[in-house]
Amino acid sequence: MILLRPDCLAFERPDGESVPCSAEAVAIEVVGSPAEVEPELVRQAAAAVLHFFRADLGRTVVSVGEFSVALQKALQGLGVDVDLVGAMPADTETDLGLLAGHAGTGLELEFFPRLRDELRRMLHRSPGMIRFRGLRGCVKQLLGARRWSGRCQALNDQIVDYLRHCLNAEATASPCALVVR
Repeated sequence: MILLRPDCLAFERPDGESVPCSAEAVAIEVVGSPAEVEPELVRQAAAAVLHFFRADLGRTVVSVGEFSVALQKALQGLGVDVDLVGAMPADTETDLGLLAGHAGTGLELEFFPRLRDELRRMLHRSPGMIRFRGLRGCVKQLLGARRWSGRCQALNDQIVDYLRHCLNAEATASPCALVVR
């Protein structure tokens, strides 16, 4: 395996291949050049997102969609409301491990409302497909389990059923497929 530079991530393409690229370069490409956003602010937000994925989550491979969502949240945290929807793929993907990590000490009590809010946010863009990935790791993280168990399988099934229920409850005019892996 090739060691990435500290300022780079491997960005996963739709065909499954990963391409290494500077987080700052991708951030500038995704944000474009809106007049209200200073380039230094974009650089700082990109550095924060890079640190989040590499140091906090221990990941070096991310999709451009995941990076865009995290960058948008970082910029919103800095008081800049930038719509990066144009850079997002038509099919939306979310990492369940990120949602579980944001649940804090409330674990499942905070996780499920966040999951529903994320699904609503993704449906707002009217995608043809919504993907949630990292289910197995998310379940183990929520339960604090090292190995897969019956409790893990039960929570796994509960999360999938909850997503199906929420998708049916939030039914939109255009059909939307749900993929959970």
